[in-house]
Amino acid sequence: MLTKSDASDAPTPIAPRLVIDARAGTDDGIQPTQRMLGLSLVERTARAARRIGYGSVYVLTRTEEAERYRTLLSRTPGVDVGDSAPADARGGARTVCAPGLVVGERGWLEEAAGVAVERGGSVELGAGIVVCGRDVPWSGILSAGPGSPARSAHAPLRIAGKSDLAAAERRLTRSLGKGSDGFMERNFERPISRRLSRRLARTPITPNQMTLVSAAVGLAAAPFFLSPAPLWQTIGALLFLTHAILDGCDGELARLRYQESRWGGILDFWGDNVVHAAIFACMALGWSRAAGAAWPLGVGAAAVLGALGSASFVYWRVMRPKQGEGPLYVSVARERKSRLVSMLDSLSRRDFIYLVLALSLFGKAAWFLALASIGAPIFFAMLLVVAAQESRLVRSAPA
Repeated sequence: MLTKSDASDAPTPIAPRLVIDARAGTDDGIQPTQRMLGLSLVERTARAARRIGYGSVYVLTRTEEAERYRTLLSRTPGVDVGDSAPADARGGARTVCAPGLVVGERGWLEEAAGVAVERGGSVELGAGIVVCGRDVPWSGILSAGPGSPARSAHAPLRIAGKSDLAAAERRLTRSLGKGSDGFMERNFERPISRRLSRRLARTPITPNQMTLVSAAVGLAAAPFFLSPAPLWQTIGALLFLTHAILDGCDGELARLRYQESRWGGILDFWGDNVVHAAIFACMALGWSRAAGAAWPLGVGAAAVLGALGSASFVYWRVMRPKQGEGPLYVSVARERKSRLVSMLDSLSRRDFIYLVLALSLFGKAAWFLALASIGAPIFFAMLLVVAAQESRLVRSAPA
Protein backbone atom coordinates (compact mmCIF):
# COMPACT_ATOMS: atom_id res chain seq x y z
CA MET A 1 0.00 0.00 0.00
CA LEU A 2 1.11 3.56 -0.68
CA THR A 3 1.64 6.01 2.15
CA LYS A 4 1.41 9.77 2.07
CA SER A 5 4.05 12.11 3.48
CA ASP A 6 2.68 15.57 2.67
CA ALA A 7 2.78 17.60 5.85
CA SER A 8 -0.92 18.40 5.44
CA ASP A 9 -2.03 15.06 4.03
CA ALA A 10 -1.07 12.74 6.89
CA PRO A 11 -4.54 12.60 8.51
CA THR A 12 -6.29 11.80 5.23
CA PRO A 13 -4.33 9.55 2.88
CA ILE A 14 -5.31 10.22 -0.72
CA ALA A 15 -4.02 8.14 -3.60
CA PRO A 16 -1.60 10.21 -5.68
CA ARG A 17 -2.14 10.87 -9.34
CA LEU A 18 0.42 10.56 -12.09
CA VAL A 19 0.79 12.92 -15.03
CA ILE A 20 2.87 11.55 -17.90
CA ASP A 21 4.08 14.22 -20.30
CA ALA A 22 4.23 12.34 -23.59
CA ARG A 23 4.71 15.35 -25.84
CA ALA A 24 8.46 14.99 -26.42
CA GLY A 25 10.76 12.36 -27.88
CA THR A 26 14.50 11.94 -28.31
CA ASP A 27 16.63 13.45 -31.06
CA ASP A 28 17.03 10.04 -32.70
CA GLY A 29 13.31 9.33 -32.88
CA ILE A 30 12.43 7.42 -29.68
CA GLN A 31 8.90 8.31 -28.54
CA PRO A 32 6.92 7.36 -25.42
CA THR A 33 5.16 4.85 -27.68
CA GLN A 34 8.43 2.92 -28.12
CA ARG A 35 7.83 -0.73 -27.29
CA MET A 36 10.19 -2.45 -24.89
CA LEU A 37 9.71 -5.94 -23.46
CA GLY A 38 6.12 -6.18 -24.64
CA LEU A 39 4.87 -2.74 -23.59
CA SER A 40 5.37 0.82 -24.75
CA LEU A 41 7.17 3.17 -22.36
CA VAL A 42 3.98 5.06 -21.55
CA GLU A 43 1.97 1.85 -21.02
CA ARG A 44 4.60 0.49 -18.65
CA THR A 45 4.60 3.61 -16.50
CA ALA A 46 0.80 3.84 -16.43
CA ARG A 47 0.31 0.16 -15.56
CA ALA A 48 3.00 0.23 -12.89
CA ALA A 49 1.38 3.27 -11.26
CA ARG A 50 -2.09 1.77 -11.26
CA ARG A 51 -0.82 -1.58 -10.00
CA ILE A 52 0.79 -0.06 -6.89
CA GLY A 53 -2.17 2.16 -5.99
CA TYR A 54 -2.08 5.48 -7.84
CA GLY A 55 -5.61 6.84 -8.02
CA SER A 56 -5.43 8.04 -11.61
CA VAL A 57 -3.07 8.53 -14.51
CA TYR A 58 -3.27 11.40 -16.99
CA VAL A 59 -1.26 11.29 -20.22
CA LEU A 60 -0.59 14.72 -21.71
CA THR A 61 -0.08 14.57 -25.48
CA ARG A 62 0.00 16.79 -28.51
CA THR A 63 -3.48 17.36 -29.95
CA GLU A 64 -2.81 15.42 -33.13
CA GLU A 65 -1.60 12.35 -31.17
CA ALA A 66 -4.30 12.18 -28.50
CA GLU A 67 -6.42 9.57 -30.28
CA ARG A 68 -3.40 7.37 -30.91
CA TYR A 69 -2.59 7.36 -27.20
CA ARG A 70 -6.20 6.68 -26.25
CA THR A 71 -6.13 3.56 -28.43
CA LEU A 72 -2.76 2.48 -27.04
CA LEU A 73 -3.90 2.87 -23.42
CA SER A 74 -7.47 1.62 -23.85
CA ARG A 75 -6.70 -1.64 -21.99
CA THR A 76 -5.24 0.12 -18.97
CA PRO A 77 -8.03 1.19 -16.56
CA GLY A 78 -7.91 4.52 -14.77
CA VAL A 79 -5.98 6.32 -17.52
CA ASP A 80 -7.14 9.49 -19.28
CA VAL A 81 -5.51 11.14 -22.28
CA GLY A 82 -5.69 14.78 -23.34
CA ASP A 83 -3.86 17.86 -24.51
CA SER A 84 -4.96 20.17 -21.69
CA ALA A 85 -5.80 20.16 -17.99
CA PRO A 86 -8.09 17.34 -16.78
CA ALA A 87 -11.35 18.19 -15.03
CA ASP A 88 -10.02 17.13 -11.61
CA ALA A 89 -6.76 19.05 -11.90
CA ARG A 90 -7.02 20.02 -8.22
CA GLY A 91 -8.56 16.93 -6.71
CA GLY A 92 -6.78 17.09 -3.35
CA ALA A 93 -4.00 14.65 -4.14
CA ARG A 94 -0.32 15.15 -4.72
CA THR A 95 0.69 14.97 -8.37
CA VAL A 96 3.69 13.12 -9.72
CA CYS A 97 4.74 14.54 -13.08
CA ALA A 98 7.01 12.30 -15.17
CA PRO A 99 8.37 12.54 -18.71
CA GLY A 100 7.01 9.97 -21.12
CA LEU A 101 10.53 8.70 -21.77
CA VAL A 102 11.10 7.57 -18.17
CA VAL A 103 11.09 3.79 -17.66
CA GLY A 104 8.17 2.94 -15.38
CA GLU A 105 9.34 1.05 -12.30
CA ARG A 106 7.76 0.26 -8.96
CA GLY A 107 10.68 1.68 -6.96
CA TRP A 108 10.59 5.31 -8.02
CA LEU A 109 6.79 5.38 -8.28
CA GLU A 110 6.45 4.25 -4.65
CA GLU A 111 9.14 6.71 -3.62
CA ALA A 112 7.35 9.56 -5.41
CA ALA A 113 4.11 8.65 -3.65
CA GLY A 114 5.73 8.79 -0.21
CA VAL A 115 8.40 11.51 -0.39
CA ALA A 116 7.82 14.52 1.90
CA VAL A 117 6.50 17.55 -0.01
CA GLU A 118 4.83 20.77 1.15
CA ARG A 119 1.25 21.38 0.07
CA GLY A 120 2.24 24.21 -2.24
CA GLY A 121 5.74 23.02 -3.04
CA SER A 122 7.54 20.47 -5.15
CA VAL A 123 10.52 18.13 -5.00
CA GLU A 124 12.57 16.51 -7.75
CA LEU A 125 13.46 12.83 -7.83
CA GLY A 126 15.69 13.00 -10.90
CA ALA A 127 15.23 12.18 -14.60
CA GLY A 128 12.74 15.05 -14.86
CA ILE A 129 10.31 13.59 -12.31
CA VAL A 130 8.73 16.27 -10.11
CA VAL A 131 6.39 15.65 -7.17
CA CYS A 132 3.96 18.52 -6.55
CA GLY A 133 1.99 19.07 -3.34
CA ARG A 134 -1.78 18.89 -3.27
CA ASP A 135 -2.29 22.68 -3.52
CA VAL A 136 -0.20 23.16 -6.65
CA PRO A 137 -2.58 24.15 -9.52
CA TRP A 138 -2.46 22.58 -12.96
CA SER A 139 -0.60 25.56 -14.40
CA GLY A 140 1.98 25.16 -11.65
CA ILE A 141 2.34 21.44 -12.32
CA LEU A 142 3.07 22.04 -16.00
CA SER A 143 5.54 24.81 -15.27
CA ALA A 144 7.05 23.29 -12.14
CA GLY A 145 10.78 23.73 -11.98
CA PRO A 146 13.12 21.19 -10.48
CA GLY A 147 12.02 22.01 -6.95
CA SER A 148 14.11 20.95 -4.00
CA PRO A 149 16.05 17.75 -4.76
CA ALA A 150 15.10 14.64 -2.81
CA ARG A 151 17.44 11.78 -2.03
CA SER A 152 16.34 8.80 -4.09
CA ALA A 153 17.10 5.16 -3.37
CA HIS A 154 15.60 4.18 -6.74
CA ALA A 155 17.19 6.42 -9.36
CA PRO A 156 14.76 6.54 -12.31
CA LEU A 157 16.05 5.91 -15.82
CA ARG A 158 15.15 8.25 -18.66
CA ILE A 159 15.65 7.11 -22.24
CA ALA A 160 17.90 9.63 -23.99
CA GLY A 161 18.30 7.67 -27.22
CA LYS A 162 18.26 4.27 -28.88
CA SER A 163 21.47 3.30 -27.11
CA ASP A 164 19.63 3.35 -23.76
CA LEU A 165 17.01 0.76 -24.69
CA ALA A 166 19.20 -2.32 -24.15
CA ALA A 167 20.35 -1.03 -20.75
CA ALA A 168 16.73 -0.37 -19.77
CA GLU A 169 15.76 -3.92 -20.73
CA ARG A 170 18.60 -5.37 -18.67
CA ARG A 171 17.56 -3.24 -15.71
CA LEU A 172 13.96 -4.40 -15.90
CA THR A 173 14.85 -8.08 -16.24
CA ARG A 174 17.30 -7.92 -13.31
CA SER A 175 14.38 -7.04 -11.06
CA LEU A 176 12.34 -10.13 -11.96
CA GLY A 177 13.53 -12.45 -9.20
CA LYS A 178 11.52 -13.18 -6.07
CA GLY A 179 12.60 -13.13 -2.46
CA SER A 180 11.26 -16.66 -2.10
CA ASP A 181 13.67 -18.12 -4.68
CA GLY A 182 15.85 -20.98 -3.50
CA PHE A 183 19.65 -20.84 -3.73
CA MET A 184 19.98 -22.73 -7.03
CA GLU A 185 16.89 -21.08 -8.46
CA ARG A 186 18.32 -17.65 -7.69
CA ASN A 187 21.86 -18.36 -8.92
CA PHE A 188 21.31 -20.77 -11.82
CA GLU A 189 17.73 -20.99 -13.05
CA ARG A 190 16.76 -17.33 -12.73
CA PRO A 191 19.65 -15.96 -14.84
CA ILE A 192 18.65 -18.33 -17.66
CA SER A 193 14.90 -17.73 -17.38
CA ARG A 194 15.43 -13.95 -17.36
CA ARG A 195 17.26 -14.15 -20.68
CA LEU A 196 14.48 -16.28 -22.12
CA SER A 197 11.78 -13.96 -20.79
CA ARG A 198 13.52 -10.94 -22.28
CA ARG A 199 13.11 -12.53 -25.71
CA LEU A 200 9.66 -13.98 -25.08
CA ALA A 201 8.37 -10.57 -24.00
CA ARG A 202 8.64 -9.42 -27.62
CA THR A 203 6.34 -12.23 -28.79
CA PRO A 204 2.55 -12.75 -28.39
CA ILE A 205 3.13 -15.64 -25.94
CA THR A 206 1.15 -15.13 -22.73
CA PRO A 207 2.23 -16.07 -19.19
CA ASN A 208 -0.43 -18.79 -18.98
CA GLN A 209 0.75 -20.29 -22.25
CA MET A 210 4.27 -20.46 -20.81
CA THR A 211 2.86 -22.23 -17.74
CA LEU A 212 1.33 -24.88 -20.00
CA VAL A 213 4.57 -25.25 -21.99
CA SER A 214 6.53 -25.67 -18.76
CA ALA A 215 4.06 -28.26 -17.45
CA ALA A 216 4.18 -30.16 -20.76
CA VAL A 217 7.99 -30.36 -20.59
CA GLY A 218 7.78 -31.57 -16.99
CA LEU A 219 5.24 -34.25 -17.86
CA ALA A 220 7.40 -35.32 -20.81
CA ALA A 221 10.22 -35.91 -18.32
CA ALA A 222 8.23 -38.39 -16.22
CA PRO A 223 8.31 -41.48 -18.53
CA PHE A 224 12.11 -41.43 -18.64
CA PHE A 225 12.12 -42.50 -14.99
CA LEU A 226 10.38 -45.76 -15.91
CA SER A 227 13.82 -47.04 -16.92
CA PRO A 228 16.63 -47.90 -14.49
CA ALA A 229 19.24 -46.94 -17.13
CA PRO A 230 21.37 -43.91 -16.16
CA LEU A 231 21.08 -42.43 -19.66
CA TRP A 232 17.28 -42.37 -19.69
CA GLN A 233 17.04 -41.14 -16.12
CA THR A 234 19.54 -38.37 -16.86
CA ILE A 235 17.51 -37.27 -19.88
CA GLY A 236 14.42 -37.21 -17.67
CA ALA A 237 16.23 -35.20 -14.99
CA LEU A 238 17.47 -32.68 -17.56
CA LEU A 239 13.92 -32.28 -18.88
CA PHE A 240 12.76 -31.85 -15.29
CA LEU A 241 15.34 -29.10 -14.83
CA THR A 242 14.26 -27.50 -18.11
CA HIS A 243 10.71 -27.50 -16.77
CA ALA A 244 11.92 -25.65 -13.67
CA ILE A 245 13.72 -23.02 -15.75
CA LEU A 246 10.74 -22.48 -18.05
CA ASP A 247 8.49 -22.34 -15.00
CA GLY A 248 10.21 -19.09 -14.03
CA CYS A 249 9.33 -17.49 -17.36
CA ASP A 250 5.56 -17.36 -16.81
CA GLY A 251 5.81 -15.21 -13.70
CA GLU A 252 8.56 -13.08 -15.23
CA LEU A 253 6.44 -12.38 -18.31
CA ALA A 254 3.47 -11.54 -16.09
CA ARG A 255 5.54 -9.10 -14.04
CA LEU A 256 7.14 -7.52 -17.12
CA ARG A 257 3.74 -6.90 -18.73
CA TYR A 258 1.72 -6.37 -15.54
CA GLN A 259 -0.44 -9.37 -16.44
CA GLU A 260 -0.44 -11.08 -13.03
CA SER A 261 -3.73 -12.79 -12.29
CA ARG A 262 -5.21 -15.07 -9.67
CA TRP A 263 -5.97 -17.72 -12.30
CA GLY A 264 -2.38 -17.56 -13.53
CA GLY A 265 -1.07 -18.13 -10.01
CA ILE A 266 -3.37 -21.12 -9.50
CA LEU A 267 -2.43 -22.64 -12.87
CA ASP A 268 1.27 -22.24 -12.09
CA PHE A 269 0.94 -23.76 -8.61
CA TRP A 270 -1.00 -26.83 -9.68
CA GLY A 271 1.01 -27.30 -12.87
CA ASP A 272 4.17 -27.68 -10.78
CA ASN A 273 2.57 -30.10 -8.35
CA VAL A 274 1.02 -32.29 -11.04
CA VAL A 275 4.47 -32.57 -12.65
CA HIS A 276 6.02 -33.60 -9.33
CA ALA A 277 3.33 -36.22 -8.77
CA ALA A 278 3.77 -37.65 -12.28
CA ILE A 279 7.54 -37.93 -11.85
CA PHE A 280 7.20 -39.62 -8.45
CA ALA A 281 4.66 -42.06 -9.90
CA CYS A 282 6.93 -42.99 -12.83
CA MET A 283 9.90 -43.42 -10.50
CA ALA A 284 7.81 -45.85 -8.45
CA LEU A 285 6.66 -47.80 -11.52
CA GLY A 286 10.21 -48.02 -12.85
CA TRP A 287 11.53 -49.17 -9.50
CA SER A 288 8.77 -51.78 -9.22
CA ARG A 289 9.55 -53.16 -12.68
CA ALA A 290 13.30 -53.28 -11.98
CA ALA A 291 12.79 -55.00 -8.61
CA GLY A 292 10.10 -57.36 -9.87
CA ALA A 293 8.03 -56.49 -6.80
CA ALA A 294 5.02 -54.37 -5.90
CA TRP A 295 6.29 -52.76 -2.69
CA PRO A 296 7.98 -49.78 -4.50
CA LEU A 297 4.47 -48.75 -5.56
CA GLY A 298 3.68 -48.16 -1.89
CA VAL A 299 6.79 -46.01 -1.59
CA GLY A 300 5.64 -44.01 -4.59
CA ALA A 301 2.12 -43.68 -3.22
CA ALA A 302 3.50 -42.20 0.01
CA ALA A 303 5.52 -39.63 -1.95
CA VAL A 304 2.66 -38.72 -4.30
CA LEU A 305 0.01 -38.49 -1.57
CA GLY A 306 2.34 -36.51 0.69
CA ALA A 307 3.16 -34.04 -2.09
CA LEU A 308 -0.42 -33.60 -3.30
CA GLY A 309 -1.75 -33.49 0.26
CA SER A 310 0.68 -30.71 1.14
CA ALA A 311 -0.17 -28.79 -2.03
CA SER A 312 -3.91 -29.12 -1.40
CA PHE A 313 -3.56 -27.99 2.19
CA VAL A 314 -1.45 -24.94 1.27
CA TYR A 315 -3.91 -24.02 -1.47
CA TRP A 316 -6.95 -24.43 0.77
CA ARG A 317 -5.52 -22.65 3.80
CA VAL A 318 -3.14 -20.03 2.38
CA MET A 319 -3.88 -19.35 -1.27
CA ARG A 320 -7.65 -19.72 -1.53
CA PRO A 321 -8.54 -16.97 0.98
CA LYS A 322 -5.83 -14.58 -0.23
CA GLN A 323 -7.07 -11.28 -1.64
CA GLY A 324 -5.42 -8.31 -3.30
CA GLU A 325 -2.40 -7.88 -5.52
CA GLY A 326 0.89 -9.70 -5.40
CA PRO A 327 2.00 -13.30 -5.87
CA LEU A 328 -0.58 -15.88 -4.84
CA TYR A 329 1.95 -18.27 -3.32
CA VAL A 330 4.99 -17.03 -1.38
CA SER A 331 4.93 -19.16 1.77
CA VAL A 332 3.38 -22.27 3.29
CA ALA A 333 1.97 -20.11 6.11
CA ARG A 334 -0.46 -17.22 6.12
CA GLU A 335 1.42 -14.49 7.97
CA ARG A 336 3.31 -15.78 10.96
CA LYS A 337 7.03 -16.36 10.43
CA SER A 338 8.94 -18.77 12.62
CA ARG A 339 11.95 -21.03 12.27
CA LEU A 340 9.64 -23.90 11.38
CA VAL A 341 7.88 -21.88 8.68
CA SER A 342 11.21 -20.69 7.27
CA MET A 343 12.47 -24.27 7.16
CA LEU A 344 9.31 -25.50 5.41
CA ASP A 345 9.50 -22.63 2.92
CA SER A 346 13.08 -23.61 2.11
CA LEU A 347 12.14 -27.27 1.67
CA SER A 348 9.29 -26.34 -0.66
CA ARG A 349 11.64 -24.75 -3.20
CA ARG A 350 12.78 -26.49 -6.37
CA ASP A 351 16.41 -27.04 -5.37
CA PHE A 352 15.65 -30.76 -4.87
CA ILE A 353 15.74 -31.13 -8.66
CA TYR A 354 19.53 -31.01 -8.57
CA LEU A 355 19.60 -34.02 -6.25
CA VAL A 356 17.36 -35.86 -8.73
CA LEU A 357 19.83 -34.99 -11.49
CA ALA A 358 22.86 -36.12 -9.48
CA LEU A 359 21.28 -39.48 -8.60
CA SER A 360 20.00 -40.00 -12.14
CA LEU A 361 23.55 -39.83 -13.48
CA PHE A 362 24.07 -43.18 -11.74
CA GLY A 363 20.61 -44.61 -12.43
CA LYS A 364 19.61 -44.13 -8.78
CA ALA A 365 16.59 -41.83 -9.09
CA ALA A 366 14.71 -44.34 -6.92
CA TRP A 367 16.86 -43.27 -3.99
CA PHE A 368 15.30 -39.83 -4.20
CA LEU A 369 11.84 -41.42 -4.27
CA ALA A 370 12.70 -43.28 -1.07
CA LEU A 371 13.65 -39.99 0.58
CA ALA A 372 10.51 -38.30 -0.75
CA SER A 373 8.28 -41.10 0.55
CA ILE A 374 9.48 -40.23 4.05
CA GLY A 375 9.93 -36.49 3.66
CA ALA A 376 6.65 -35.64 1.92
CA PRO A 377 4.37 -37.08 4.66
CA ILE A 378 6.54 -35.44 7.35
CA PHE A 379 6.28 -32.14 5.47
CA PHE A 380 2.50 -32.48 5.43
CA ALA A 381 2.47 -33.22 9.16
CA MET A 382 4.57 -30.10 9.80
CA LEU A 383 2.06 -28.03 7.84
CA LEU A 384 -0.63 -29.24 10.23
CA VAL A 385 1.57 -28.19 13.15
CA VAL A 386 2.02 -24.70 11.67
CA ALA A 387 -1.72 -24.40 11.09
CA ALA A 388 -2.45 -25.43 14.68
CA GLN A 389 0.06 -22.89 16.01
CA GLU A 390 -1.47 -20.11 13.93
CA SER A 391 -4.98 -21.05 15.07
CA ARG A 392 -3.92 -20.94 18.73
CA LEU A 393 -2.38 -17.50 18.25
CA VAL A 394 -5.57 -16.21 16.63
CA ARG A 395 -7.73 -17.57 19.47
CA SER A 396 -5.45 -16.12 22.14
CA ALA A 397 -5.17 -12.69 20.52
CA PRO A 398 -7.09 -9.92 22.31
CA ALA A 399 -10.32 -8.93 20.62
